[in-house]
Order: sequence, then structure tokens, then C-alpha cells
Amino acid sequence: MSDKKHGSLPAADGVRRASHHRIDAEISRIETIPIRLPFKGDFKIASGGVRLGIDILIVRLHSRSGLVGIGETQAWLRQGSRETLASLNSIIHGHFAARVIGRSAFDAAAILSDLEEAVWHSNYAIAPIADAMLDLQGKILGVPAYELLGGRARESVAVGITLGIKKDLGALVAEARSRFEEGFTSFTVKVGEDLVRDAEAVRALCEGLGEAATIRADGNSGMDLAAAMKFMNRVKDLPLDAIEQPLPPWDLDGMAELALRYDIPMMADECVSAPEDLLAVIRKRAASVFQTKIAKNGGAWRCKALWEIGSAAGLRIFPGNHPGASVVTAAALHLATAWPGPLLEGPMAVGVNEILAEDVLTEPIRRVGKHMHAGDGPGLGIELDEEKLQRFRVDLV
Repeated sequence: MSDKKHGSLPAADGVRRASHHRIDAEISRIETIPIRLPFKGDFKIASGGVRLGIDILIVRLHSRSGLVGIGETQAWLRQGSRETLASLNSIIHGHFAARVIGRSAFDAAAILSDLEEAVWHSNYAIAPIADAMLDLQGKILGVPAYELLGGRARESVAVGITLGIKKDLGALVAEARSRFEEGFTSFTVKVGEDLVRDAEAVRALCEGLGEAATIRADGNSGMDLAAAMKFMNRVKDLPLDAIEQPLPPWDLDGMAELALRYDIPMMADECVSAPEDLLAVIRKRAASVFQTKIAKNGGAWRCKALWEIGSAAGLRIFPGNHPGASVVTAAALHLATAWPGPLLEGPMAVGVNEILAEDVLTEPIRRVGKHMHAGDGPGLGIELDEEKLQRFRVDLV
């Protein structure tokens, strides 16, 4: 019986089709676009001053076929992130370009391995290259990125809200109630600057939103062990879902001590960059929840590898992102859409729904209440707004 009767391509045609795709996927040029997007208002975490916006690097991989893959990273300049826009741009053009140009986007695993060899521990620079290759693969094959990450496992992804440090507790609770009325039920409040006020803020949110909401506190590595225990003693009676990374990334023993002393679960974030970091958390029982971020962890594929390790160890997964544009949101959504296991309602859309005053897409990612939908178009299913890219572009010095 012939292949045609079964509706499949003859072997020779299949080989030609695969060869054609590889030619289409050959990367001919890397384009980087540094931009600065404003926040709607002041945003504060435990370390550093008040921020007015976020520095973002958009990466476009131009292929021989004319199709373009899109990725995004951020110069967050906080725990685990020391890159500036200039340093990210320098790494990509000075060290990565020669290892990417002329190669097929379908050779992503080998390319990413070469990039790690070129500049050690360079997740923030690797992430936009990785996600741009994922986007390009989807566009060449004509399928959404979630199909390449395992296929659709859910129709939508429930996401949560991040609340910055505010001195006015009334304003904090009012903001949370407003988002609750929109349909959000998962809230993470930043803490770590003033332990007494922070504990009062967490209590006010728990009392103001009630049992229908899930509340977490994020220390952003801003406490030492003594301060963290004082904070925990003030909130230990509250129904918190988790305390996120109260200690510096290097203090896994301290995290393990907190996890042992208190019933509120510990969440690892800044201390998890690579698989070996997560394995150390697991060995020390330093956390029972962990958060990934597209830029921090090197793109959607690398986040997926961490999810597989953490899931095997029984850890809960909190999908997140730094404040950023919708390109990283799309990458996180496609990954979550393809994930067959449970996920917490993480802040993977940080910035898009709550912090940023402007975004860079022609059409926003679809959201209904707390549920976001990965696009069904090819690749990440998004299109950049060229006018906004030019308006928010910054010069590198």
C-alpha cells in the first residue's frame, strides 16, 4: 500500500520538506532594540530605590526565508541580574552573534549550549535568543509555540498580581480589592524594607480580601536570617500560601532553617538560576515552591527543564516574570499552556496587567478576568508595534 493512500508524504518528499525548513530557518542577522517602558506609578521592592520604569532589550532573529523570530529580556539590576542594556547588547553582538548567524533555528539545543560556553551564566542574554528561535520555529512550521513545547494541555492560564511596597496600607488594600473585582484571586505583596509595616500590610491584605484570595509575601532577598525570623513570627498565624525568597540567594541553609521552623511554605526564586541551583534547593529542603522567570532562567525551554526537575521532586511551580513587555508574557503563556501538571497562579504577566503604562505589541494578549490565552497564531503569536519601539528606544552608552 502506498504512502499516498495513507495521506502522508513519500519518504523522499519528507526529506526534501525537512531540508527546506532547515534552509528557511537559517539565521542571517541578529537585531537588538533597547527600550525603556514607563511604569504607571512608582514601583518599589526590598532592595534599591523607587523605579519609574524598566529597561528592556527586544531581540529579533532574521532568517534566510524572511521570517523573523522575537525574544525579550530585561536589565532588571536586582538579585541575580547584574546586566545593563549595554552589557546585554555587548554579549549578544560581541560573543553570541558568531555562534548563531548561519545556523538553523531548529538546532536550538546545540546553539544554546554553545552560548553558555561562550559566556558563563548568561541567562539574561541567552533568554531572548532562545525564545526568538522558538518563535521562528513556530512561524516556519505554521504552528503555535505551545505545540513545540509539548502541545496544548489547557485552554487558558490563570495568573496573579504583584503588589509593590506601599507606605499607605489603605491604598495597598484598595488596589488589591480593585484587582480582585476584575477576577484576580492570587496576590503577591513585596516586603523586606520595614518589617513591622510589612507584616501589617500582609495582615491587612489577608483580612481585607478574605479566604477567597491567595496571599503570598515576597522578600526579594532583602532580609538576613534574624530579620526573616522576626517577620515570620509576626505573620505565622496568617493563612499565607508562601513566603518568597526572604534571604539572599547564597543562604540556602537559612532558607532550610525557616522552612523547618515555620508552617508557611518557603518559595525559592533568586537562588534558582540553573538546574544545579534547583537541585541544591531540593537536597537542602530549602523550599517547597519555586518560581521561574523567562529572562532569569534563560527562556521558555530552560524554564521547562526546571519545571520537570521541580515537579519530580514534589515542588509546586510558580510561573513568573520580571516586569517586562508582552513578549516574555507570551513565552511564559505558551510554556504554561503546554504544561500538563498543576501550576500556581503566578505573576507571569507582571507589568502588562498591573505596572506598565505602555506595551510594545500591536494587539494585547487576550485576558478574561485572571485567565490569559496564548495566541493560536504561528510562533508566539504576537506582533511588535514599530511606532512604540521607536518612541521608547534608548541610546546605549
